[in-house]
Amino acid sequence: MSNVGVQILRARVVVPVSRTAVENGAVVVAGGSIQALGKWKDLAPHLAGTPRDLGEVALLPGLVNAHCHLDYTDMAGQIAPPASFTDWIKSLVALKSAWGYSEFAQSWLNGARMLLRTGTTTVGDIEAVPALLPEVWGATPLRVVSFIEVLGVKRNRRPADMLAEAVGRVADLPAGRSRLALSPHAPYSTTSELLRRASELARARGWRLCTHIAESAEEYAMFKTAAGEMFSWLARSERDMADCDGMSPVGHLERTGLLTENLLGVHLNYLDPGDAELLARRGVSVVHCPRSHAYFRHRSFPMPSLVRAGVNLCLGTDSLVTTLKVGARPLQLDLFAELRAWHSTWVNAAPERALRLVTVNAARALGLAGRAGEIAVDAFADLITVPFAGSPKIVYETITHRTGPVAASMIGGEWVIPPGGDVDHV
Repeated sequence: MSNVGVQILRARVVVPVSRTAVENGAVVVAGGSIQALGKWKDLAPHLAGTPRDLGEVALLPGLVNAHCHLDYTDMAGQIAPPASFTDWIKSLVALKSAWGYSEFAQSWLNGARMLLRTGTTTVGDIEAVPALLPEVWGATPLRVVSFIEVLGVKRNRRPADMLAEAVGRVADLPAGRSRLALSPHAPYSTTSELLRRASELARARGWRLCTHIAESAEEYAMFKTAAGEMFSWLARSERDMADCDGMSPVGHLERTGLLTENLLGVHLNYLDPGDAELLARRGVSVVHCPRSHAYFRHRSFPMPSLVRAGVNLCLGTDSLVTTLKVGARPLQLDLFAELRAWHSTWVNAAPERALRLVTVNAARALGLAGRAGEIAVDAFADLITVPFAGSPKIVYETITHRTGPVAASMIGGEWVIPPGGDVDHV
Protein backbone atom coordinates (compact mmCIF):
# COMPACT_ATOMS: atom_id res chain seq x y z
CA MET A 1 0.00 0.00 0.00
CA SER A 2 1.40 3.43 -0.94
CA ASN A 3 1.99 5.84 1.92
CA VAL A 4 0.93 8.93 -0.05
CA GLY A 5 -1.72 10.70 2.05
CA VAL A 6 -1.98 7.67 4.31
CA GLN A 7 -1.96 7.66 8.11
CA ILE A 8 -1.25 4.44 9.99
CA LEU A 9 -2.48 4.57 13.58
CA ARG A 10 -1.43 1.94 16.07
CA ALA A 11 -3.01 1.56 19.52
CA ARG A 12 -3.03 -0.70 22.56
CA VAL A 13 -6.52 -1.80 21.55
CA VAL A 14 -8.77 -0.85 18.64
CA VAL A 15 -12.51 -0.91 19.40
CA PRO A 16 -14.42 -0.92 16.08
CA VAL A 17 -17.78 -1.45 17.95
CA SER A 18 -19.29 -3.27 14.95
CA ARG A 19 -16.80 -6.11 15.40
CA THR A 20 -14.59 -7.57 18.14
CA ALA A 21 -11.98 -5.37 19.81
CA VAL A 22 -8.44 -5.83 18.44
CA GLU A 23 -5.47 -5.95 20.81
CA ASN A 24 -2.31 -4.27 19.45
CA GLY A 25 -4.39 -3.06 16.55
CA ALA A 26 -3.95 -0.60 13.74
CA VAL A 27 -6.19 1.55 11.57
CA VAL A 28 -5.23 2.88 8.14
CA VAL A 29 -6.71 6.24 7.16
CA ALA A 30 -6.66 7.94 3.75
CA GLY A 31 -8.87 10.47 2.01
CA GLY A 32 -10.90 11.08 5.14
CA SER A 33 -12.05 7.49 5.48
CA ILE A 34 -10.98 4.15 6.92
CA GLN A 35 -9.02 2.02 4.46
CA ALA A 36 -8.11 -0.96 6.65
CA LEU A 37 -8.06 -2.17 10.25
CA GLY A 38 -6.85 -5.22 12.09
CA LYS A 39 -3.98 -6.60 14.15
CA TRP A 40 -0.73 -4.73 13.66
CA LYS A 41 1.18 -7.92 12.94
CA ASP A 42 -1.24 -8.81 10.15
CA LEU A 43 -1.35 -5.37 8.54
CA ALA A 44 2.31 -4.38 8.88
CA PRO A 45 3.69 -6.53 6.01
CA HIS A 46 1.30 -4.79 3.59
CA LEU A 47 1.91 -1.20 4.70
CA ALA A 48 4.46 1.33 3.52
CA GLY A 49 5.46 4.07 5.92
CA THR A 50 5.89 4.46 9.64
CA PRO A 51 2.88 4.08 11.90
CA ARG A 52 1.96 6.64 14.49
CA ASP A 53 1.98 4.75 17.78
CA LEU A 54 -0.75 6.27 19.93
CA GLY A 55 0.47 4.32 22.94
CA GLU A 56 -1.58 2.98 25.83
CA VAL A 57 -4.98 4.00 24.56
CA ALA A 58 -8.19 2.57 23.23
CA LEU A 59 -8.89 3.82 19.71
CA LEU A 60 -12.61 3.89 18.95
CA PRO A 61 -15.04 5.64 16.64
CA GLY A 62 -16.07 9.17 17.49
CA LEU A 63 -19.28 9.25 19.49
CA VAL A 64 -22.57 10.11 17.81
CA ASN A 65 -24.89 12.35 19.83
CA ALA A 66 -28.37 11.64 18.48
CA HIS A 67 -30.12 14.59 20.13
CA CYS A 68 -28.88 17.96 21.30
CA HIS A 69 -29.93 21.61 21.57
CA LEU A 70 -26.65 23.48 21.07
CA ASP A 71 -28.52 26.80 20.95
CA TYR A 72 -29.33 26.48 24.67
CA THR A 73 -25.89 25.57 26.05
CA ASP A 74 -25.30 28.86 27.88
CA MET A 75 -28.70 28.60 29.58
CA ALA A 76 -27.22 25.88 31.82
CA GLY A 77 -28.57 25.97 35.36
CA GLN A 78 -30.97 28.84 34.70
CA ILE A 79 -34.20 26.87 35.21
CA ALA A 80 -34.59 24.84 38.39
CA PRO A 81 -36.47 21.53 38.03
CA PRO A 82 -40.07 22.73 37.71
CA ALA A 83 -43.25 21.64 39.41
CA SER A 84 -44.73 20.86 35.99
CA PHE A 85 -43.50 20.37 32.46
CA THR A 86 -45.79 23.15 31.27
CA ASP A 87 -44.12 25.54 33.72
CA TRP A 88 -40.74 24.56 32.28
CA ILE A 89 -41.88 25.35 28.72
CA LYS A 90 -43.03 28.80 29.81
CA SER A 91 -39.68 29.44 31.52
CA LEU A 92 -37.74 28.37 28.43
CA VAL A 93 -39.81 30.60 26.16
CA ALA A 94 -39.10 33.55 28.47
CA LEU A 95 -35.35 32.81 28.46
CA LYS A 96 -35.23 32.56 24.68
CA SER A 97 -37.12 35.81 24.19
CA ALA A 98 -34.36 37.71 26.00
CA TRP A 99 -31.62 36.48 23.64
CA GLY A 100 -30.50 37.72 20.26
CA TYR A 101 -28.36 36.31 17.46
CA SER A 102 -25.02 36.80 19.22
CA GLU A 103 -26.12 35.03 22.40
CA PHE A 104 -27.45 32.04 20.49
CA ALA A 105 -24.35 31.86 18.28
CA GLN A 106 -21.95 31.95 21.23
CA SER A 107 -24.05 29.37 23.07
CA TRP A 108 -24.04 27.06 20.03
CA LEU A 109 -20.27 27.28 19.64
CA ASN A 110 -19.64 26.74 23.35
CA GLY A 111 -21.73 23.58 23.16
CA ALA A 112 -19.88 22.37 20.07
CA ARG A 113 -16.56 22.76 21.86
CA MET A 114 -17.87 20.79 24.84
CA LEU A 115 -18.92 17.95 22.56
CA LEU A 116 -15.53 17.85 20.85
CA ARG A 117 -13.65 17.70 24.15
CA THR A 118 -15.80 14.84 25.37
CA GLY A 119 -15.56 12.65 22.28
CA THR A 120 -18.54 13.49 20.08
CA THR A 121 -17.72 13.81 16.38
CA THR A 122 -21.29 13.77 14.96
CA VAL A 123 -24.34 15.44 16.46
CA GLY A 124 -28.03 15.62 15.64
CA ASP A 125 -28.87 19.17 16.69
CA ILE A 126 -32.28 20.84 16.92
CA GLU A 127 -31.87 24.25 15.31
CA ALA A 128 -34.31 26.78 16.74
CA VAL A 129 -32.42 29.71 15.17
CA PRO A 130 -31.79 28.76 11.51
CA ALA A 131 -30.14 32.14 10.89
CA LEU A 132 -27.07 30.72 12.65
CA LEU A 133 -26.45 28.45 9.66
CA PRO A 134 -24.08 28.19 7.87
CA GLU A 135 -21.84 30.41 10.04
CA VAL A 136 -21.73 27.98 12.96
CA TRP A 137 -21.22 25.01 10.63
CA GLY A 138 -18.08 26.63 9.34
CA ALA A 139 -16.81 27.34 12.85
CA THR A 140 -16.73 23.73 14.04
CA PRO A 141 -15.19 20.51 12.68
CA LEU A 142 -18.17 18.53 14.02
CA ARG A 143 -20.44 16.69 11.62
CA VAL A 144 -23.80 18.32 12.30
CA VAL A 145 -27.23 17.16 11.24
CA SER A 146 -29.24 20.35 11.81
CA PHE A 147 -32.92 19.60 12.36
CA ILE A 148 -34.71 22.84 11.52
CA GLU A 149 -37.33 23.30 14.23
CA VAL A 150 -40.91 24.17 13.28
CA LEU A 151 -43.75 24.68 15.73
CA GLY A 152 -46.99 26.59 15.87
CA VAL A 153 -50.54 25.91 16.96
CA LYS A 154 -52.56 29.07 16.29
CA ARG A 155 -55.33 28.71 13.77
CA ASN A 156 -54.34 31.84 11.83
CA ARG A 157 -50.99 30.34 10.73
CA ARG A 158 -51.06 28.06 7.69
CA PRO A 159 -48.77 25.02 8.08
CA ALA A 160 -47.66 25.22 4.45
CA ASP A 161 -46.52 28.81 4.97
CA MET A 162 -44.75 27.95 8.24
CA LEU A 163 -42.76 25.16 6.58
CA ALA A 164 -41.96 27.24 3.52
CA GLU A 165 -40.67 30.04 5.75
CA ALA A 166 -38.52 27.70 7.88
CA VAL A 167 -37.02 25.79 4.98
CA GLY A 168 -36.65 28.85 2.77
CA ARG A 169 -34.04 30.28 5.13
CA VAL A 170 -31.73 27.30 4.73
CA ALA A 171 -32.65 25.40 1.59
CA ASP A 172 -29.79 26.86 -0.47
CA LEU A 173 -27.01 26.23 2.05
CA PRO A 174 -23.94 24.68 0.39
CA ALA A 175 -23.40 20.96 0.81
CA GLY A 176 -20.50 19.96 3.03
CA ARG A 177 -19.74 18.00 6.15
CA SER A 178 -23.01 19.13 7.75
CA ARG A 179 -26.51 18.57 6.45
CA LEU A 180 -30.10 19.68 6.91
CA ALA A 181 -33.07 17.85 8.39
CA LEU A 182 -36.47 18.81 9.77
CA SER A 183 -37.96 18.84 13.27
CA PRO A 184 -41.66 19.48 13.85
CA HIS A 185 -41.16 20.15 17.56
CA ALA A 186 -43.69 17.87 19.27
CA PRO A 187 -47.27 16.66 18.84
CA TYR A 188 -48.54 19.10 21.47
CA SER A 189 -46.81 22.12 19.87
CA THR A 190 -47.90 21.43 16.29
CA THR A 191 -51.07 20.66 14.37
CA SER A 192 -51.94 17.46 12.55
CA GLU A 193 -51.67 19.23 9.20
CA LEU A 194 -48.22 20.58 10.07
CA LEU A 195 -47.05 17.08 10.98
CA ARG A 196 -48.42 15.60 7.75
CA ARG A 197 -46.84 18.29 5.61
CA ALA A 198 -43.52 18.01 7.45
CA SER A 199 -43.44 14.28 6.77
CA GLU A 200 -44.18 14.83 3.09
CA LEU A 201 -41.53 17.54 2.80
CA ALA A 202 -38.86 15.41 4.48
CA ARG A 203 -39.57 12.48 2.16
CA ALA A 204 -39.44 14.72 -0.89
CA ARG A 205 -36.05 16.15 0.11
CA GLY A 206 -34.56 12.95 1.50
CA TRP A 207 -34.22 14.56 4.95
CA ARG A 208 -34.31 12.94 8.36
CA LEU A 209 -37.10 13.91 10.73
CA CYS A 210 -36.96 14.43 14.49
CA THR A 211 -39.67 15.17 17.03
CA HIS A 212 -40.11 15.05 20.80
CA ILE A 213 -42.75 12.43 21.62
CA ALA A 214 -44.54 11.55 24.87
CA GLU A 215 -41.91 13.38 26.89
CA SER A 216 -44.11 14.26 29.85
CA ALA A 217 -47.07 12.88 31.77
CA GLU A 218 -48.88 16.14 30.95
CA GLU A 219 -48.50 15.56 27.20
CA TYR A 220 -49.75 11.99 27.57
CA ALA A 221 -52.77 13.16 29.60
CA MET A 222 -53.52 15.89 27.08
CA PHE A 223 -53.96 13.42 24.22
CA LYS A 224 -55.47 10.54 26.20
CA THR A 225 -57.92 12.38 28.43
CA ALA A 226 -58.32 15.90 26.96
CA ALA A 227 -57.49 17.26 30.38
CA GLY A 228 -54.64 18.49 32.55
CA GLU A 229 -52.42 21.55 32.82
CA MET A 230 -50.93 21.31 29.31
CA PHE A 231 -54.37 20.80 27.74
CA SER A 232 -55.79 23.85 29.50
CA TRP A 233 -52.80 26.06 28.69
CA LEU A 234 -52.76 25.18 25.00
CA ALA A 235 -56.53 25.52 24.68
CA ARG A 236 -56.16 29.08 26.00
CA SER A 237 -53.37 29.58 23.44
CA GLU A 238 -55.80 28.97 20.56
CA ARG A 239 -54.64 25.43 19.74
CA ASP A 240 -57.35 23.28 18.16
CA MET A 241 -57.68 20.49 20.72
CA ALA A 242 -59.85 18.18 18.59
CA ASP A 243 -56.92 15.75 18.17
CA CYS A 244 -56.95 15.05 21.93
CA ASP A 245 -59.39 12.20 21.54
CA GLY A 246 -58.08 9.21 23.48
CA MET A 247 -55.03 8.29 21.40
CA SER A 248 -51.56 8.18 22.91
CA PRO A 249 -49.04 10.67 21.48
CA VAL A 250 -47.53 7.76 19.52
CA GLY A 251 -50.93 6.78 18.16
CA HIS A 252 -51.62 10.37 17.24
CA LEU A 253 -48.39 10.56 15.21
CA GLU A 254 -49.25 7.32 13.45
CA ARG A 255 -52.43 8.79 12.01
CA THR A 256 -50.55 11.89 10.81
CA GLY A 257 -48.07 9.76 8.86
CA LEU A 258 -45.04 10.91 10.86
CA LEU A 259 -44.02 7.43 12.05
CA THR A 260 -41.62 6.43 9.28
CA GLU A 261 -38.14 4.93 9.12
CA ASN A 262 -36.55 8.37 8.68
CA LEU A 263 -37.95 9.56 12.04
CA LEU A 264 -35.95 10.02 15.21
CA GLY A 265 -38.36 10.02 18.15
CA VAL A 266 -36.98 11.70 21.25
CA HIS A 267 -37.87 10.72 24.84
CA LEU A 268 -40.87 8.33 24.48
CA ASN A 269 -41.28 8.17 28.25
CA TYR A 270 -45.04 7.53 28.37
CA LEU A 271 -46.29 4.73 26.12
CA ASP A 272 -49.52 2.81 25.68
CA PRO A 273 -49.49 -0.98 25.30
CA GLY A 274 -48.60 -1.67 21.68
CA ASP A 275 -46.82 1.66 21.13
CA ALA A 276 -43.35 0.08 21.24
CA GLU A 277 -44.35 -2.54 18.67
CA LEU A 278 -45.83 0.16 16.42
CA LEU A 279 -42.59 2.15 16.56
CA ALA A 280 -40.63 -0.97 15.65
CA ARG A 281 -42.90 -1.82 12.72
CA ARG A 282 -42.52 1.69 11.33
CA GLY A 283 -38.72 1.62 11.73
CA VAL A 284 -38.65 4.66 14.06
CA SER A 285 -35.44 5.16 16.04
CA VAL A 286 -35.78 6.28 19.66
CA VAL A 287 -33.33 8.48 21.52
CA HIS A 288 -33.22 8.55 25.32
CA CYS A 289 -31.56 11.41 27.24
CA PRO A 290 -30.78 10.00 30.71
CA ARG A 291 -29.73 13.20 32.48
CA SER A 292 -32.69 15.15 31.09
CA HIS A 293 -34.94 12.29 32.18
CA ALA A 294 -33.59 12.60 35.74
CA TYR A 295 -34.00 16.40 35.74
CA PHE A 296 -37.73 16.09 35.10
CA ARG A 297 -38.14 13.10 37.45
CA HIS A 298 -40.01 11.12 34.81
CA ARG A 299 -41.14 7.60 35.49
CA SER A 300 -38.77 4.81 34.47
CA PHE A 301 -37.84 4.91 30.80
CA PRO A 302 -39.66 2.01 29.03
CA MET A 303 -36.45 0.49 27.68
CA PRO A 304 -37.46 -3.18 28.24
CA SER A 305 -40.57 -2.89 26.07
CA LEU A 306 -38.68 -0.98 23.35
CA VAL A 307 -35.86 -3.55 23.34
CA ARG A 308 -38.29 -6.47 23.17
CA ALA A 309 -40.04 -4.83 20.23
CA GLY A 310 -36.74 -4.41 18.37
CA VAL A 311 -36.63 -0.59 18.29
CA ASN A 312 -33.29 1.01 17.40
CA LEU A 313 -32.29 2.78 20.63
CA CYS A 314 -29.65 5.46 21.11
CA LEU A 315 -28.67 8.20 23.55
CA GLY A 316 -28.44 11.97 23.36
CA THR A 317 -27.43 14.79 25.65
CA ASP A 318 -30.50 16.99 25.15
CA SER A 319 -29.57 20.49 26.40
CA LEU A 320 -27.83 21.81 29.49
CA VAL A 321 -31.07 23.57 30.45
CA THR A 322 -32.31 20.15 31.57
CA THR A 323 -29.12 18.87 33.18
CA LEU A 324 -28.62 18.92 36.93
CA LYS A 325 -25.27 19.99 38.32
CA VAL A 326 -23.58 17.30 40.40
CA GLY A 327 -20.96 18.42 42.89
CA ALA A 328 -18.43 21.06 41.88
CA ARG A 329 -18.03 19.95 38.28
CA PRO A 330 -19.21 22.48 35.68
CA LEU A 331 -22.05 21.34 33.48
CA GLN A 332 -20.87 19.82 30.20
CA LEU A 333 -22.48 18.33 27.13
CA ASP A 334 -20.93 14.90 27.50
CA LEU A 335 -22.11 11.59 26.02
CA PHE A 336 -19.89 9.67 28.42
CA ALA A 337 -21.84 11.29 31.27
CA GLU A 338 -25.06 10.14 29.61
CA LEU A 339 -23.64 6.61 29.36
CA ARG A 340 -22.78 6.60 33.06
CA ALA A 341 -26.25 7.90 33.95
CA TRP A 342 -27.87 5.27 31.73
CA HIS A 343 -25.79 2.47 33.22
CA SER A 344 -26.59 3.55 36.77
CA THR A 345 -30.20 2.60 36.02
CA TRP A 346 -29.63 -0.40 33.74
CA VAL A 347 -26.79 -1.87 35.79
CA ASN A 348 -27.04 -5.35 34.29
CA ALA A 349 -26.67 -4.21 30.68
CA ALA A 350 -23.50 -5.32 28.92
CA PRO A 351 -21.02 -2.45 28.37
CA GLU A 352 -20.73 -3.50 24.71
CA ARG A 353 -24.43 -2.84 24.33
CA ALA A 354 -24.12 0.52 26.07
CA LEU A 355 -21.40 1.72 23.70
CA ARG A 356 -23.58 0.93 20.70
CA LEU A 357 -26.15 3.45 22.00
CA VAL A 358 -23.74 6.31 21.26
CA THR A 359 -22.10 4.89 18.14
CA VAL A 360 -23.65 2.49 15.60
CA ASN A 361 -27.24 2.83 16.81
CA ALA A 362 -27.09 6.62 16.85
CA ALA A 363 -25.44 6.71 13.42
CA ARG A 364 -28.27 4.59 12.04
CA ALA A 365 -30.82 6.97 13.58
CA LEU A 366 -29.20 9.93 11.82
CA GLY A 367 -29.06 8.15 8.46
CA LEU A 368 -25.30 7.52 8.68
CA ALA A 369 -25.21 3.75 9.11
CA GLY A 370 -21.89 2.33 7.89
CA ARG A 371 -20.30 5.80 7.78
CA ALA A 372 -20.24 7.05 11.37
CA GLY A 373 -20.12 5.37 14.77
CA GLU A 374 -17.89 2.46 13.82
CA ILE A 375 -14.42 1.68 12.57
CA ALA A 376 -15.01 -0.11 9.29
CA VAL A 377 -13.67 0.06 5.75
CA ASP A 378 -15.13 3.11 3.96
CA ALA A 379 -16.48 4.60 7.18
CA PHE A 380 -15.57 8.19 8.03
CA ALA A 381 -12.17 8.51 9.69
CA ASP A 382 -13.84 9.94 12.79
CA LEU A 383 -11.84 8.53 15.71
CA ILE A 384 -11.16 9.24 19.36
CA THR A 385 -8.75 7.84 21.92
CA VAL A 386 -9.10 7.35 25.66
CA PRO A 387 -6.34 6.19 28.02
CA PHE A 388 -6.33 2.42 28.42
CA ALA A 389 -3.64 -0.03 29.50
CA GLY A 390 -5.64 -3.04 30.60
CA SER A 391 -6.88 -6.26 29.06
CA PRO A 392 -9.19 -6.05 26.05
CA LYS A 393 -11.64 -8.06 28.16
CA ILE A 394 -12.44 -4.93 30.20
CA VAL A 395 -12.10 -2.28 27.51
CA TYR A 396 -15.85 -1.75 27.04
CA GLU A 397 -16.45 -1.41 30.76
CA THR A 398 -13.57 1.05 31.05
CA ILE A 399 -14.82 3.16 28.15
CA THR A 400 -18.45 3.34 29.28
CA HIS A 401 -17.50 4.38 32.83
CA ARG A 402 -14.78 6.89 32.01
CA THR A 403 -14.79 10.58 32.96
CA GLY A 404 -12.96 13.61 31.64
CA PRO A 405 -11.98 14.76 28.14
CA VAL A 406 -10.76 12.40 25.44
CA ALA A 407 -7.03 12.12 24.74
CA ALA A 408 -7.35 12.78 21.00
CA SER A 409 -10.01 13.25 18.34
CA MET A 410 -9.97 12.99 14.55
CA ILE A 411 -12.74 13.98 12.14
CA GLY A 412 -12.51 13.21 8.45
CA GLY A 413 -8.88 12.12 8.81
CA GLU A 414 -7.79 15.40 10.44
CA TRP A 415 -6.80 15.74 14.08
CA VAL A 416 -9.09 18.22 15.84
CA ILE A 417 -7.53 17.25 19.18
CA PRO A 418 -4.07 15.92 18.31
CA PRO A 419 -2.50 13.21 20.47
CA GLY A 420 -0.74 15.01 23.30
CA GLY A 421 -2.54 18.26 22.44
CA ASP A 422 -4.22 20.72 24.78
CA VAL A 423 -7.86 19.74 24.99
CA ASP A 424 -8.78 22.94 26.85
CA HIS A 425 -7.96 25.00 23.74
CA VAL A 426 -10.54 23.20 21.58
